[in-house]
Amino acid sequence: MKKVILSSILMLALSVSFVSCREAADKAKSATEEAGDAMEEAGEDLEEVGEDAMDKAKEVGEDIKEAGENAADKAKEAGEDVKNAAQDGIDKVKDAVDN
Repeated sequence: MKKVILSSILMLALSVSFVSCREAADKAKSATEEAGDAMEEAGEDLEEVGEDAMDKAKEVGEDIKEAGENAADKAKEAGEDVKNAAQDGIDKVKDAVDN
């Protein structure tokens, strides 16, 4: 009788252990899948951030190019103004000498 009870207890302990191991394996598999999904989402988020950064860098580059072109135009205009003022000064000196 003692052996039957001990054998029953041993069988019960083994069945509980196997069920517990199976549940732990299922939980580990589920956690692994969730981690994979999270990694995939993080990758997509990083890709979006990279694309946004590229767009912003492109915009900044275009703004810098435009500012450079504006500066060149202003310098050209200033040069022409100086040239015209110098020519006016020369003309006035010639007029003063001629009179």
